[in-house]
Amino acid sequence: MRARPGKAALFEQLAADEIRYMFGNPGTVEQGFLDMVGGSQTEYVLALHESVALGMADGYARAARRPGLVQLHTGVGLGNGVGLLYQAKRGGSPLVVLVGEAGVRYDAMDAQMAADLVGMARPVTKYATRVIDPSSVLRVLRRAVKIAMTPPTGPVLVVLPADVLDQVTTEPALPTAVPSTRVAPEPSVVSAAADALLGGERPLILMGDGVAASGAQRELADVAERLGAPVYGVNSSEVNIDTTHPLYRGQTGHMFGSTSARIVADADAVLIVGTYVFPEVFPELRNPFREDASVVHIDLDAYEIAKNFPVDLGIAADPRLTLAALAGELERRGRRAPPPPGRTRSAGPNGRSRTRSWSASPVPSASRPRRT
Repeated sequence: MRARPGKAALFEQLAADEIRYMFGNPGTVEQGFLDMVGGSQTEYVLALHESVALGMADGYARAARRPGLVQLHTGVGLGNGVGLLYQAKRGGSPLVVLVGEAGVRYDAMDAQMAADLVGMARPVTKYATRVIDPSSVLRVLRRAVKIAMTPPTGPVLVVLPADVLDQVTTEPALPTAVPSTRVAPEPSVVSAAADALLGGERPLILMGDGVAASGAQRELADVAERLGAPVYGVNSSEVNIDTTHPLYRGQTGHMFGSTSARIVADADAVLIVGTYVFPEVFPELRNPFREDASVVHIDLDAYEIAKNFPVDLGIAADPRLTLAALAGELERRGRRAPPPPGRTRSAGPNGRSRTRSWSASPVPSASRPRRT
């Protein structure tokens, strides 16, 4: 590979990963690599404040399902963006944040704007690091993109000292390899989940943004209809289910745990998918679920499963594949999906279907295996 400055190689790596936009608010120490934008395939989107740049990148990343690239200006710029980085981490937004710095050579000087940038970012990012050698600029960038885009997705930060980017590198610019996490549970685990969920009289589903991240909206609705279970959003900001679906009951709220506790108090078979429970400011410290409730928790992020309260079955797997398998198991057991409550199809003029209302009732308890 030909030799060129790290700041030029950086944009070659962005092109290799098809990252077209950089959202940012520039400063002096980034001027060197920002001078290279004009001759690159990357479009710089200027913001007048760091929080705006992060907000735009967050929205882009969520909508495009691609890395949202952000450029921030050393310690003061990162300080202004910490709040939005916190929200991006909570929301699982795959941001790749590049923070400029004067140079490694100035570490001993305690100079103007000097700060521990990695230390500032670590609590609000999935991964934070600093490049200190020109031969690893692209290696670190690929690692950052991989970590940001590997579920559970989240923001990462790379500090780029100006004197490192000015030095020559021969690293090749190669597309980042993001590992597949589309994993499904074993059939015996799916069967155990069906046993637990069919063993109650009052099923309930609690869902979050892991559903949308997996593209599992249709599968979630299918399982809800087969169980006759109302669905509540917990850590839910994406469209995880059609909000006009008759089984959707709204959100549990984000402030007081007592609200969530009232919602789940009567449920004796609970399916949690794509979220942890419960993300309130003032959560309940006691277990809000019934002592005899069967709780099944599906999430690709094993850390979130049973994080705060015990569950009977935890499944660390892709929500879409897992819900599809669960729907298939329910179908095998004779739990066909009825028309959603409030909607049913009948023949209309010219043989076309038409929708009319119907009175929804829970699936008869006699058809559910009862726990002894």
